[in-house]
Amino acid sequence: MATIKEVARRAGVSVGTVSNVMTGSVTVSSDLKHRVNAAVRELHYRPNHVARSLKTRQTKTIGMIISDITNPFYPQMVRGAEDAALQHHYMLVTFNTDDRVEREDQVLAELSARKMDGLLLVIAQHRTDMRPLLALHDAGMPIVCLDRVNPGLPFDSVTVNNVKGSQECVQHLIALGHRRIAAITGNLSVGIGRERFRGYKTALREAGLELIDELVAVGEFRQSTAYETTLRLLSLPTERRPTAIFSANSLMTLGVLRALEEKGVSCPRDIALATFDDLTLANAFRPHLTSVAQPTYEIGYRGAELLIERLRNEAVDQTPRHVRMRTELRIRESTADYRGECR
Repeated sequence: MATIKEVARRAGVSVGTVSNVMTGSVTVSSDLKHRVNAAVRELHYRPNHVARSLKTRQTKTIGMIISDITNPFYPQMVRGAEDAALQHHYMLVTFNTDDRVEREDQVLAELSARKMDGLLLVIAQHRTDMRPLLALHDAGMPIVCLDRVNPGLPFDSVTVNNVKGSQECVQHLIALGHRRIAAITGNLSVGIGRERFRGYKTALREAGLELIDELVAVGEFRQSTAYETTLRLLSLPTERRPTAIFSANSLMTLGVLRALEEKGVSCPRDIALATFDDLTLANAFRPHLTSVAQPTYEIGYRGAELLIERLRNEAVDQTPRHVRMRTELRIRESTADYRGECR
């Protein structure tokens, strides 16, 4: 197996230059980088990460904890984080918690024991005890929160403007003539749940519409709760049924669609549907869904960049940095033809 000294000799550079090219920690001219990379390929060189971690006290490994691997929202986020990590010569290891605090605590303990350099985290929605997270932070592990943010934590974060995104979505439904708009929202103890519900309420208030309690359902961000909730809404007397539904995430939207199909309710002719989150396979559903699209890949990518900047001490100071990205309302068949068909 080739050594770093042999690579340096083949490329005609110092060992330090080879190390700088391999780690990306110092800017190297394109000519030197090309020579080093060519020597690495020719000699099939593989750096000894174990030896390097003993010297630098860094494993070049980042942990990523997501709350629900079955949620179609997360794969692109993981992909973005992985691409950013690899670009900076870090390995990304991903863990799923099923949104269970006890499982999250178990993963946090493993990450600490295995000396991960940093952590990208989607906090479990029922977490109230922040001490395990703060303990990691105090021990020197940088943490960046993605999607869900607890304002009391001293961590960097990347999220979207949930209030504005949901507000624009409900405003679209109101513009189509809907007045009885149901909201199927997730846990309101979670920031994104509160923010998306706030956007819904703001849109109603600005349009002079009353918030109707029986049209609001608060549950979990899961398909099963949305399915049960939609069945309840459909059981209301015809004059009290919603004419439109705003669903607060993609998993719940799948539950809504299942209930509508089961009861023979046509969308958008009988009930219009709009959702927060743009399903990756949205074009496979009929009708095609009107949705609030999030830049999921960019959330993961930017989160990893913030974390690596902390690891390389490139951040200006220790003040938490909060990146809030924009959403995009994509209008499709599930709402677009409401006026023409129903009015």
